Amino acid sequence: MLSVAVVGDRDSIWGFKALGMEIHAVTNSDEALAALRALCTPGYGAVFITENYAQQLGEEIDALEEFITLYPSIVIIPSHHGSKGLGLKKVKSVVEKALGFDIFKSSEPQ
Repeated sequence: MLSVAVVGDRDSIWGFKALGMEIHAVTNSDEALAALRALCTPGYGAVFITENYAQQLGEEIDALEEFITLYPSIVIIPSHHGSKGLGLKKVKSVVEKALGFDIFKSSEPQ
């Protein structure tokens, strides 16, 4: 069975422990990157990272995803401060790449 982990500030991720997820509380982007690199192994199905760290590590996350063949998926989630829209932007990008068009745009003429 594949594991699921969450990387972010303690206040944002502590609740995920109750769901049985492995949590990695970090205090800066260097710690977040080290945790993310350690978790990008075949034993993990998904690694969640809070938007505040994902924003700081954008290029590094992109580089890690280039080398991931199947697992884990890196998923961006809001922090306890709210959403910056990065997670939705990432999903939109992946869907556009897979399908060749933006499913979030209205198909009706404006």
